[in-house]
Amino acid sequence: MTDAYLETVDLACERDWRLLFEHLHVSVKPKDMLQVSGPNGSGKTSLLRLLAGLMRPTTGDVLINGVSIHQQRNELTSNLLWLGHAAGIKGLLTAEENLMWLSALHHGASREQVWYALAAVGLAGFEDVPCHTLSAGQQRRVGLARLYLDAPALWILDEPFTALDKQAVTQLELHLAAHCNQGGMVVLTTHHPLQNAPSTFRELDLGQATL
Repeated sequence: MTDAYLETVDLACERDWRLLFEHLHVSVKPKDMLQVSGPNGSGKTSLLRLLAGLMRPTTGDVLINGVSIHQQRNELTSNLLWLGHAAGIKGLLTAEENLMWLSALHHGASREQVWYALAAVGLAGFEDVPCHTLSAGQQRRVGLARLYLDAPALWILDEPFTALDKQAVTQLELHLAAHCNQGGMVVLTTHHPLQNAPSTFRELDLGQATL
């Protein structure tokens, strides 16, 4: 038995006929923060997409609570929150409408909860603004506001600090650390050196696993 919430078993990934990594074993348990690093092309985003169930591995498996992720497709949005490299929002919808729609993937949120989340990322007063009129940094904040709603314990984040200013970076670092300290889990990629990581932080360098 293992106390891991998320783990991989002999994982391998091939893209465009090139083997990115193989025999990869990853284990993430409550309170863990895992940063996936490595040179460009080493498979960082591919690994995160595998962990989120958005891709199938070449060989091996990804388990959540000991069960293959591909046997629990209907439960994935209850088990993890995925934020990709893009903002992941719809430009024609307002910030509030985007969050209402995205929160429905998990437990749903009230208007008050959505407004609180937007205020937490510095977007108070922008609730009814169409997202295509926002700056890249503001659009990123709309997506990141999901982290301030009722969300699953496991967060898988691909470059979450993209387009954020220094103050927003520090705030997000502290929020991720607090999530882990409260029993949550974070797996992320970032080119930004973390200044406020929890004591459970560790790094996986895919450059060591790349052929």
